[in-house]
Amino acid sequence: MSESRPVDKSPTCYHCGLPVAPGVDLHVLIDGSPRAMCCAGCEAVAQAIVAGGLVDYYRHRDALPEARREAMPAELKQLGLFDHAEFQKSFVRDVGADEREADLILEGITCAACVWLNEQHLARQPGVTAVQVNYATRRARVRWDPARTKLSQVLAAIGEIGYRAHPYDAQRSEQLALKERRVALWRLLVAGFGMMQVMMYAYPVYVAGEGDITPDAVFLMRWASLALTLPVVLYSAAPFFQRAWRDVKLRRLGMDVPVALGVGAAFLASLWATITHSGEVYFDSVTMFVFFLLCGRYLEMLARQRAVRGAEELGRVVPSFAARFLAWPASQTEDVPVLALAAGDVLRIRPGEAIPADGVVIEGQSEADESWLTGESRAVSKRVGDRVACGSVNGGGPLVIRAEHVGEETRLASIKRLMERAAAERPQIVEQADRFAVRFVLVLIVLACGTGLYWWLNDPARAIWIFASVLVVSCPCALSLATPVALTVATDALARAGLLVTRGHAIESLARADLFAFDKTGTLTQGRLILTEVRHAPGADRAQLLAIAAALEQASEHLIGRALIRASGDTRLPLVTELASVPGRGVEGRCEGETLRVGNYAYVAELAGQSPAWMSSGGGSVSVYLGGSGAWLAQFILADTCRSEAASLIAGLRSQGGQVAMLSGDAVETVKAIADELKIDDARGALLPEDKHAAVRQWQEAGHTVAMVGDGINDAPVLAQAHVSVAVGSGTELARTQADLVLLGDSLEPLIRGRLAAIRTLAVIRQNLTWSFAYNVLAIPAAMGGWVTPWMAGIGMSASSLLVVLNALRLRRMPRVRQPREG
Repeated sequence: MSESRPVDKSPTCYHCGLPVAPGVDLHVLIDGSPRAMCCAGCEAVAQAIVAGGLVDYYRHRDALPEARREAMPAELKQLGLFDHAEFQKSFVRDVGADEREADLILEGITCAACVWLNEQHLARQPGVTAVQVNYATRRARVRWDPARTKLSQVLAAIGEIGYRAHPYDAQRSEQLALKERRVALWRLLVAGFGMMQVMMYAYPVYVAGEGDITPDAVFLMRWASLALTLPVVLYSAAPFFQRAWRDVKLRRLGMDVPVALGVGAAFLASLWATITHSGEVYFDSVTMFVFFLLCGRYLEMLARQRAVRGAEELGRVVPSFAARFLAWPASQTEDVPVLALAAGDVLRIRPGEAIPADGVVIEGQSEADESWLTGESRAVSKRVGDRVACGSVNGGGPLVIRAEHVGEETRLASIKRLMERAAAERPQIVEQADRFAVRFVLVLIVLACGTGLYWWLNDPARAIWIFASVLVVSCPCALSLATPVALTVATDALARAGLLVTRGHAIESLARADLFAFDKTGTLTQGRLILTEVRHAPGADRAQLLAIAAALEQASEHLIGRALIRASGDTRLPLVTELASVPGRGVEGRCEGETLRVGNYAYVAELAGQSPAWMSSGGGSVSVYLGGSGAWLAQFILADTCRSEAASLIAGLRSQGGQVAMLSGDAVETVKAIADELKIDDARGALLPEDKHAAVRQWQEAGHTVAMVGDGINDAPVLAQAHVSVAVGSGTELARTQADLVLLGDSLEPLIRGRLAAIRTLAVIRQNLTWSFAYNVLAIPAAMGGWVTPWMAGIGMSASSLLVVLNALRLRRMPRVRQPREG
């Protein structure tokens, strides 16, 4: 919109920062003041932001947008192509009957305010139900109702505020990361070359002193050093000055402000000394400082990008094409894109090929490499009836599988989404470190200015380099890097070991946990119950009763229900209607006009009444009962065995000072038998989901930090209540979504290793922070006293940052688990 009143005289565009050409009279009213715009595009974008009530974007941004662009792209008319179903197959998925979700990559994201602006603007669009933008990867996940809006309208809304969106492409994302690494490496190489050459000129002066070198030689070496330092300051150190200037304009104090002040002061003082032939020069200190600092930041960038690439590397294990049978069991196949697969397709997997979908083996025998999932390089045997995971590599022989989950429904896709969610979250411990670092920078600048003023009044010849030394010797970077680098490296190491971190706080909470509560079935036990005995009313038909129980349980995900269905074999199941599941108790339905229940004793007794004489106590086994109105029909006794690693896991947790408890919905006697075998003192059985939830809350109120380990749908509420939750990877999707950590394989062993790694991670963070504090407490007073020269300060700060990063990189090696001694 245009106004007739005078506008600000700023020569730059308020939106993008580019110069306003002479004669251009465009402006937008922002915060009550008309702001100059350089073009119609910026004017339209700014007006859209203001009209949307998103003016806070201008208040909070800490970087200007990328190059100027028109608000509505020229290809807007082509956005309709994005609405075609075939085009959307590669990046859009259905997440419900009335919702779709797309992965997009955004161009133009330069700061956290850009993320905020896109999320807020899209959230206000009709039909958009959820938006999440990852600043680290520039990746956006948008969910919308196709009945109310179209994907093309979502993309147009992004264009209205000055950004461009494209279907997410892992290759494009990797290209951006490669460009970032290439630019950073060039800056590092220029700084390294300049440092080495300048040191060659500075070395004779340090050894012989200027008094032993002719004035002409000193003059020549100073000008040569200046020529070699200029590329380092203007190119290699340019990001420090750019970010510092941005922070100053926004009235913020970032960690680049003291760096820019120190480098700039030392360089300008050296430049003045070179021109006037007086005073000291510190070109060697400047180049050395820039080089070492760039080294530290380059290593930090590599560690961050490696963690971000974790999810992308998972995506690359899926093949592009699959061999699908035209009409199984006929032998003819066709090669089809993996994106075209559907549940129920029968696929041929040749030796050495990656499996393109989650499924079950229906023919053949082989081994599968599931190292991407479990961290174990040992191949897993696969026979008819065994399940295979998408992304696993077939080993020795050909397999025929029936696809059960394809595309975004596979376990691989679920794990990718969880990894991306964890990467998008900022743990509280990181935010606290960042806030402290900002305060530290403020104190540092005050100290440096005070010190410079003191020396200017007492010894002006030393004031400049002491001022620079105070700024340079400090290490806010180490304080800021201490926590995030350690957490990033630890997260990557845990994922490779088979323990997936899905929440930002998980590592810290796991390390601090002092009470570990376990579900029983499927967590501490194998979770594959086997029917060992059927007791039934006299004269009843065993097979018929088992078929009725299986029919009632046919929609259940519980392990007991699956066991009954397996035990029924190929028996034809009777028709059951009006099914109603009661979590933690059982299932009710009508069969042949009679209301029946299958479940635990208390649930069936409400309908069947007092138990008959033929019924067994069950001992330590799992018992499931079948009954109708006033009649007990059958008792099914099932057996389960403890996992081989369960006892060592519990002993290991105890040796680390943790308490262990068991919470289960199974019968008390069954829970007690398992608890006695595993030597668990606090074991509670016959618990409903709300009982488990209450138990965890009671422990928390007593001051415990609780870690809950479970696998079933009944565990979702208690997993959400615990301080940190761990889900077994073979459990239900809901449990994995609720959990903070996911065991990717079927073994519990990564949990004890993950616990040790989490403790070690906090120890490394404490070491990094302690070192940073100690270094600054000693180095800053020494620099203020004039005992630290700028080149010494540069080495000290750079070495401090490098030490923090290198110390964190030690976490890449997972700790070994030592078996506790008996007795």
